Amino acid sequence: MGTLAWGILGTGTIAKTFAKGLAGSKTGTLVAVGSRTRASAEEFAKSFAGIRCHGSYEALLADPDVLAVYISLPHTLHALWTIRAAEAGKHILCEKPLGVNHAEAMAMIEAARRHDVFLMEAFMYRCHPQTAKLVELVAKKAVGEIRLIHAPFAFGSNPPAEHRLVNNALAGGGILDVGCYPTSLSRLVAGAATGLPFAEPLDVKGLGQIGPTRVDEYAAAILSFPGGILAELVTGVKLAHDNIVRIYGTEGVITVPSPWIPSREGGTTAITVKRHDQKEAQEIAITSATWLYALEADTVAEHLAKRQSPTMSWDDSLGNMRTLDRWREAVGLVYDLEKPENGRLPFHGRPLAVQKPNDMRYGKIPGVSKQVSRLVMGVDNQNTMPHAAAMFDDFFERGGTCFDTAHVYGPTREKLLGQWMANRGVREQVTVIVKGAHTPQCNPKDLDAQLERSLGHLQTGYADIYMMHRDNLDIPASEFVDCLNRHIAAGRVCAYGGSNWSIARVEQANAYARAKGLVGFSVLSNNFSLARMVEAPWAGCVAASDPTSRDWLRTHDVALLAWSSQARGFFTERAHPGNTSDAELTRCWYSPDNFQRKERVEQLAKKLGVLPINVALAYVLCQPFATYALVGPRVLSETRTTWPGLTIALSPDQLQWLNLERDRPA
Repeated sequence: MGTLAWGILGTGTIAKTFAKGLAGSKTGTLVAVGSRTRASAEEFAKSFAGIRCHGSYEALLADPDVLAVYISLPHTLHALWTIRAAEAGKHILCEKPLGVNHAEAMAMIEAARRHDVFLMEAFMYRCHPQTAKLVELVAKKAVGEIRLIHAPFAFGSNPPAEHRLVNNALAGGGILDVGCYPTSLSRLVAGAATGLPFAEPLDVKGLGQIGPTRVDEYAAAILSFPGGILAELVTGVKLAHDNIVRIYGTEGVITVPSPWIPSREGGTTAITVKRHDQKEAQEIAITSATWLYALEADTVAEHLAKRQSPTMSWDDSLGNMRTLDRWREAVGLVYDLEKPENGRLPFHGRPLAVQKPNDMRYGKIPGVSKQVSRLVMGVDNQNTMPHAAAMFDDFFERGGTCFDTAHVYGPTREKLLGQWMANRGVREQVTVIVKGAHTPQCNPKDLDAQLERSLGHLQTGYADIYMMHRDNLDIPASEFVDCLNRHIAAGRVCAYGGSNWSIARVEQANAYARAKGLVGFSVLSNNFSLARMVEAPWAGCVAASDPTSRDWLRTHDVALLAWSSQARGFFTERAHPGNTSDAELTRCWYSPDNFQRKERVEQLAKKLGVLPINVALAYVLCQPFATYALVGPRVLSETRTTWPGLTIALSPDQLQWLNLERDRPA
């Protein structure tokens, strides 16, 4: 593996501990340290002769001799400097927790993937052979079926209010600082018990004591896992605990006296196995000649080529952060930096800007002065500002400009989009679709009231596009046209249309508009995808995938905003005739002809070297009429894997073949 040259960002206690451990590494050597001031770096270097001192974090990342960095900064700086390190091409070991929340962790991992560097969350106990032995015992059912995991990590302290341990501005408190350890171990053990690398909790219940500095001083949680496994987690920074892990099975108990810091400087630790059918407990000794933090550094080097380590994989870290978010939510702990009004910059710390070049394609919609991105981000599943910001920032930087929201999605989603636009100053650079008048409030009076509320939530004076979310056949189309034209005249709406409106009703509306010299429908938002919608997922849904609708769209200047453009996951591995676990997917999309289309998609995807969902998306975007695909990624990886669909150009013959209208493609 050669020698891996390390630099350390930060000069605190944990940085010194890692540096001392690195001296015993088989693969690494410390070459530099970076601090906010040169004086601090020089003071640190007195204990580690021969290393270079940098008076800024930027300077250390610019050091060409540094190949890997250990980030030992406060929690609130992990995301920023991990992303900056990835951009500098450095491999990264970041102290736990990986980020303040799951959203930050997503952005960090995507940065590592984009820049092709190694990244691992620094849970040093995971690198010790004691943990490997524990996993082995659980997997071999040394105490039968696991039923309960008791995992505490807490200590008593009385730091000043500004100290990072109890400082809300520095994401202090027990759950993030040390509660991440028992969380990760419970997921590891539950996974080993069920034949997986780790398991995700089905439910998280938590309580905690929030102190005067607005962080959790001590807290507890109950997690439930598949297989009937429960976990009791205890953490705290102001209450000591014995910190002994006990794992209860149907046939005995496993005890780990030193789970978190086993043999810091090498030596022997022990795991005790006490079976109910044996009088004496079995003590299993685990010996390591290598210092704990040297094992961690060697783990990085061992897995460098694969860019992540199974010791603490990216998916494992994401799951851990998601669980910690749920624990904090149960306790009621929100950090100031997570509040909507405080997220002024993206996680990388620079003003938001579109990446150039990018693969986005754009179109023009009558009435809208801006270019509209052909992919439209659905604003229907973001519940916190960090998550919304991570998703929206990434979409915007990739060239995405159009966002789809609705009154029926609830005020939280509209408020998050509005605050994000205000924080980033991008309102005039983006196209906002506002939907209202959903059944049973589908009438001009409710439309007026809902539009006013939505614009208030969005902190804007106008909707670029307003769409009626449903139609109401009891009301003449002319009344909706008159209503929307009043809003156009007042500057509250630029263009309008209908979601789940029939073509016949759109023609009625536009015929009336032409006769009266008014503005008619510019957009129609019905279901359109390669997969035929067998049954509507919600009442009142209308599809436009049939030949008659396609012929009409070819000859009319009305853009199609296609919802469920990728058939809600039908073209992924989730859909298979033998897998009916997803009831909605089965009900709405399972049919012999759809599975035949899926087979053809998979054939073409293999030929093109892309994912099947990319071909399915390209089918929507390559139609001979104006189409825009509404997509609803819930995590950044879904956005990334969706994007290649923009680069695929399908011929008319391929479109027909995919849709079973030809026997073979030309």
